[in-house]
Amino acid sequence: MLDGVVGGQGYVFARDESQAKIIFNKMKAMISMAPNMGDTQIYKKSIYLPKIRALFELLTGKPEGKHGKSPTVIAGDEMHEWETPDLANFLRQGTGTRLEPIELYASTAGIKSNKTGYALWEESLSILEGRIDDPSTLVVIFALDPDDDWADEANWPKANPSLGISPTMQFLRREAAIAADNPRAEQHFRCYHLNQWIDAVTRWLSLKKWDACATDTEAWKGWRDGRGLEGRKCYAAIDVSSNQDITARLLAFPPDDKIKRWILSARFWVPEDTIARRSRQDRVSYDKWLGIEALEQTPGDYVDQDYVRKALAEDLERYDVASIGYDPWNATKLVTDMQKDGVQEGMFVTMRQGIPTLGEPTKLFERLVISGHLDHGGHPILRWMAGNVAVRFDENLNYAPTKKKSAEKIDGIVAAVMGVGLSMMEEEPSRPALEFL
Repeated sequence: MLDGVVGGQGYVFARDESQAKIIFNKMKAMISMAPNMGDTQIYKKSIYLPKIRALFELLTGKPEGKHGKSPTVIAGDEMHEWETPDLANFLRQGTGTRLEPIELYASTAGIKSNKTGYALWEESLSILEGRIDDPSTLVVIFALDPDDDWADEANWPKANPSLGISPTMQFLRREAAIAADNPRAEQHFRCYHLNQWIDAVTRWLSLKKWDACATDTEAWKGWRDGRGLEGRKCYAAIDVSSNQDITARLLAFPPDDKIKRWILSARFWVPEDTIARRSRQDRVSYDKWLGIEALEQTPGDYVDQDYVRKALAEDLERYDVASIGYDPWNATKLVTDMQKDGVQEGMFVTMRQGIPTLGEPTKLFERLVISGHLDHGGHPILRWMAGNVAVRFDENLNYAPTKKKSAEKIDGIVAAVMGVGLSMMEEEPSRPALEFL
């Protein structure tokens, strides 16, 4: 116990004490059955090993009064119900005095509106999928994938590795039958038996499907410079950031006689002075992306829109740009400057980032990804953003990307949705959601 560390400290906690007792009582039962731990002193809320003066304690879920501990082992249960991450953070700070501390956390899925639990889930996925580089953390997930059929029994073992023993197949079949015609019960079944997080806002794109859309994962480098795309028709879209965020320019090339899939060509800019801070804050490799020219920097601490302006001017010379979509929130000055440069006013299309404008383009983009009729060339920033993006639903179950609810930046995906959406405007020129200036 506690790896034989003299003076070791262990703590178990959950949202409240009664929930944490589930683990703690199992620990006490295991110790009482172990023949070589007869001198262990077991109390109501603690376990003490006299030989090494080591103590394991049951904690309440409240963070108050928990500073000053030096854990060797931390066990936290049912993270999806935690009100805050404070207790885990306080205990983690104390592990700095230990040579080989270990933290163990376990949970079923829960409601996405629980910000603490869902943030830990998103962080775990990011580590597992390589979007966060954290070799010190082992993530193990037993859950159905978002696009799995929850009612298909063949998928159930993915979330239940001991299926047939715990739970029994008979039990799950009975619960699934109840859920078959009851939306509330379906949500409950998917969440607690198949480990699928549920909410009105949901992660959107499967990275497995996204990755399958790249026939050549290095193609983005050539497309960035226009290689093989010169003179082709395309739709341009810009997602202009606030001063210190990522700005995206996306070109969407529709299929033609030679290439049967949509091609996405992306460029991204960030302010030079914010790169180091953002790399630490967002835990992503901005400096690595700069090194492979997937990301470009502008001098100073804000994105200089003249760089985007120059890129779009080059695009207009190099390709057959049908139109340029933009959200006026941050792009009005850029559009005005380009019009002063001689770009026709009718080239620009206002595309506000909401369900009324992006609802149908979002559905089209999703179909292109799922069917494999899209090629992004393996652009690493687009992949990161595809893994971040969430969509929100309206009362009619129309949906569109939401920046507020997404795990991290999604500007490139939003621009891609805008790009394919411009093609729909050509097909239906009277669409009220896409407004010409």
